[in-house]
Amino acid sequence: MTRAAIVGASGYAGAELIRILHTHPDIELGVIAAGSNAGATLASVHPQFSGVPELANVVFAATEPSALTDCDLIFMALPHGESAALVAQLPAGVRIVDLGADFRLGDASAWEKYYGGTHAGQWTYGLPEIHGNRAKIASESRVANPGCYATAVQLALAPLFADKLVETNDVIVVAASGTSGAGRSAKVNLLGSEVMGSMSTYKVGGTHQHTPEIEQSLTAVAGQDVQLNFTPMLAPMSRGILATVSVKTAASETQLRDSLKKYFTEEPFVTVLPTGQLPVTASTYGSNAAHIQVAKDDRMGRATVIVAIDNLVKGAAGQAVQNANIMLGLHEASGLSAIGVAP
Repeated sequence: MTRAAIVGASGYAGAELIRILHTHPDIELGVIAAGSNAGATLASVHPQFSGVPELANVVFAATEPSALTDCDLIFMALPHGESAALVAQLPAGVRIVDLGADFRLGDASAWEKYYGGTHAGQWTYGLPEIHGNRAKIASESRVANPGCYATAVQLALAPLFADKLVETNDVIVVAASGTSGAGRSAKVNLLGSEVMGSMSTYKVGGTHQHTPEIEQSLTAVAGQDVQLNFTPMLAPMSRGILATVSVKTAASETQLRDSLKKYFTEEPFVTVLPTGQLPVTASTYGSNAAHIQVAKDDRMGRATVIVAIDNLVKGAAGQAVQNANIMLGLHEASGLSAIGVAP
């Protein structure tokens, strides 16, 4: 049995990791660490665990390297820019999945532009459904978990770029996320009275930090430069992402659909929906699933690919466990489900 630690366990993604690992058949939950919540009980921070006696009174440890030494696997769910310093103090052999952005980018200038500070380097990128990634993940002890928006957009486009069916230099993405994507820290713009009954954009004009990550990964898939315009939106819901991706193409809708279905044919968590059925975020809540649909506007010569995921599961904790399963040689879907909890 693999013993796992969660660093940053007081956040939303940390809570999802605890929920998933509690029933995982091959990974046991070891240390749960937090910053300002060190010393508090799990149930006092995450009341959803109050009815689980073996979890409710577990105490958050301080985020110190010494607290993690007896663990075989570490999930890091820290704010961007905080993982690298802790990683530098850990043994080289311990397996780590970093849910933050610290090790996603290969370009130091892109890191400095979008995140600031010193670039820590690049780890193997943990989106298993991109062809070629799974073997790399299996051979590594350090994996960088993708961003939530980045996951949705890459799943939409990777098959079409791999098959050379769409243009790579005119990609327009509009994607809406639930408020949990902004983390658990108190912010005025995330108050219920600010969000309910309203939608807003943020980090527009190519400034969102997932932009270079998406372009980096998809450029590798396409074999040529990928450029996209990304407009994120905040939706009045707690979780979920709905991404709409528009691309220029001469391919028919049937060709596009066949490309998506063939690319993902063996994937346990990605479903290309039947013609006419559109993805909805509620259908993926609590699951590691991604639902995809494509439509072709022949008049405009453009296709729209729509993807729905749960930003906290397939976009964060579930994907992290999926990566850990691959790293450990376990069944990839172990501890995970493709079934959402709707409505």
